[in-house]
Amino acid sequence: MFTGYAAELKDDLGVRWQRVQALVREAGADGFLASSNVNIFYLAGRIFMGYVYLPAEGRPVFFVRRPCGLSGEGVLELRKPEQISGMLSEFKVTVPKKMMLEGDELSFSDWSRLSSCFAGVELVNGSALLRRSRAVKTSYEIGLMKKTGSRHAAVVARFPNVYEAGMTDQQWAVEMFRLMLDAGSLGIFRVAGASMEAFMGTVLAGDNGAAVSPYDFALGGAGMHNSLPVGQSGVVLKDGMSVMADVAANFFGYLTDCTRTFAVGRLAQEAVRAHQVAIEIREALAAAAKPGARCDELYALALGMAEKAGLTGCFMGMKQKAKFVGHGTGIVINEQPVLGPRSKDILEAGMCLALEPKFVIAGTGAVGIEDTVLVSTAGGVNLTPCDPDLVVIA
Repeated sequence: MFTGYAAELKDDLGVRWQRVQALVREAGADGFLASSNVNIFYLAGRIFMGYVYLPAEGRPVFFVRRPCGLSGEGVLELRKPEQISGMLSEFKVTVPKKMMLEGDELSFSDWSRLSSCFAGVELVNGSALLRRSRAVKTSYEIGLMKKTGSRHAAVVARFPNVYEAGMTDQQWAVEMFRLMLDAGSLGIFRVAGASMEAFMGTVLAGDNGAAVSPYDFALGGAGMHNSLPVGQSGVVLKDGMSVMADVAANFFGYLTDCTRTFAVGRLAQEAVRAHQVAIEIREALAAAAKPGARCDELYALALGMAEKAGLTGCFMGMKQKAKFVGHGTGIVINEQPVLGPRSKDILEAGMCLALEPKFVIAGTGAVGIEDTVLVSTAGGVNLTPCDPDLVVIA
């Protein structure tokens, strides 16, 4: 392991390795070779250019391509991936007969190159396996999620303080982002998926809450430019508009998700009612977020409450509806599981879920709420505890 690591992190990494190794053995493979930033961070506790090889049994080997002062047990300097097989043998690690790679993250050329590096080795896609492992947080990771969520909630509560009359949604968003950065946010918003992009979050004002985005977020927004068509659109904030601030926090490499809705003056009564229904749905989902709960049934619970309130037409969007009401979060904002109608995921203790029931009211904008909760036998424990009520800012 790398020198200079705290004992607590070393111990926790050992727990993660054991979890992944059990899944590798279950898949009938001999090892896993990871190279993406997300999975290197998960398996090594830091990001470096190179690879982590985790055998089905034994300790991992860290292949560092770009020298950056890393040293310690199992750390080997590497110039090119063609060296990996020979270096494993020199390090007295058995070269695998069947090895898992990150098929969902690797380009075709990278997969092809690794295939030529491991001639005769059966290579299979193991991306889903690592997502499955990352979904259930270790005690150390839960501690980071709790610290992040607590600080996140404290910053969100200050968003109204930086609002000024006559602002655009972008101007207010800049001030929200500044508060988050001042509080120590690292700024990076990691999203899984080749076509998923974002900055630190989205601030959706008025009818922009209904704008269709090419990205698979709950609500998109038109964005400020065609190169990033998501989020705030530059609209001037006016009386009667709702403003939904969905800004993530990343203080320690793990992300919590939290959304709060603000009212510029008086909102239409239907919007006020829909926001209250969203709070009730979030509370019901959190209460049901226990180990063994089915994610498709949690989605059905949320949809049923929206139907009972007569709000299905605007639930999770209007022209384009999100087919989920929650998702896992952690090293990336959209971890497993997904709370959707076709999900086969079952909740486990230690999962962290972003629960986000939202509505879009024509002529007003988006209303709703989002909190990150920890799955436990007592239900979802709120990690982002700030006032869920609609806040009037002018």
